[in-house]
Amino acid sequence: MKRSEFIKSSLLAGAAFAGGTSAIAGSPSIKKAGKNFNLNYAPHQGTFANHAGKNFLDQIRFMYDQGFRAIEDNGYLNRSKEEQESIGNLLDKLGMQMGVFVITLGYNNQIGLTTGKQEFTDDFLNKCRQSVEAAKRCNAKWLTVVPGAYERKLPLDMQTAHVIEALRKGAELLEPQNLIMVLEPLSDTPEQFLRFSHQTYMICKAVNSPSCKILYDIYHMQKNEGNIINNMKMCWDEIAYIQIGDNPGRKEPTTGEINYKNVFKFIYDKGYKGIMGMEHGNSQKGKEGETALINAYREVDSFV
Repeated sequence: MKRSEFIKSSLLAGAAFAGGTSAIAGSPSIKKAGKNFNLNYAPHQGTFANHAGKNFLDQIRFMYDQGFRAIEDNGYLNRSKEEQESIGNLLDKLGMQMGVFVITLGYNNQIGLTTGKQEFTDDFLNKCRQSVEAAKRCNAKWLTVVPGAYERKLPLDMQTAHVIEALRKGAELLEPQNLIMVLEPLSDTPEQFLRFSHQTYMICKAVNSPSCKILYDIYHMQKNEGNIINNMKMCWDEIAYIQIGDNPGRKEPTTGEINYKNVFKFIYDKGYKGIMGMEHGNSQKGKEGETALINAYREVDSFV
């Protein structure tokens, strides 16, 4: 499942705000969890649509009932101001956190910041400014940034320099607002410029700002480099956000090859207090699949 599918889902969801109801649709087959998880896992829109209905606000309420205390919303920046405020107000009422939303869309083989062209830098900085106001509506802190694809006409080091220069300018806008852009290396295509944790670590060190850190997506990094725990150790001081997805398939933990219970124990033992974004699909359809997802998280979260 590619991030573009998450974005598309979010953009199509606007009607759900108008058409939804305040009551949870159907009769959930899962009992309320009664306790929070050991780590702060964050579902996204659609994860529990079969239990909670199409309305995203109802889905958030259902997430809360199951013990989740954060959400992710990749397409949040493209929502209306009214939708953003509705999400923010509900999160505040429930005491939940907002995870990342995407502020750059350079992941579909599109060149961008690697080129050094002013038009791409200007677009990136405009999205940073737009994100400052949008983030206030839901008390968001983390913004996903993807530099885009390789510019094959330029040497690799020149492309890296262009990316660093643009990110420094973005950090200058975000740092006074206490916002953090988290750079995400991806595995969707070899055309992506940012693909490895050590590469992202080097760029963060070069930008040298508390507003430029790593988004470590375990699914993507398992595909690109493996050796998850050791690589996280090496990059730990620059990791500000973590995302989840098993491999192969990009579904919930326990459906693939990653020993998530061990990975989560490592993260917990490191003292990580941030959000763990559930950026994956459900391995099964319907309410049964949503129940299986919750049970899988209860299983891998039982590392204490």
